[in-house]
Amino acid sequence: MSNRDETFAKVADAIEPFNKKGINLTEATTFAGDLEWDSLTVMDFVAAIEDEFDIIITMNMQAEIETVGQLIDAVEKLRG
Repeated sequence: MSNRDETFAKVADAIEPFNKKGINLTEATTFAGDLEWDSLTVMDFVAAIEDEFDIIITMNMQAEIETVGQLIDAVEKLRG
């Protein structure tokens, strides 16, 4: 399993409690559109991701992340 696959699996696990609609996750899944998250849900989720990977996702980065794949890219970059 590649690092990206492992990151996807961890991100998917973190999304699970917030996935009220039971959406099947792919890298193209959008947080606002597909998962229908509001800003409070996003804040809680970002905190969970930061804790899981021991990273900090800036507000500027958050504004640019719209899909699961983009989040994985950001996590991979921040983990260096």
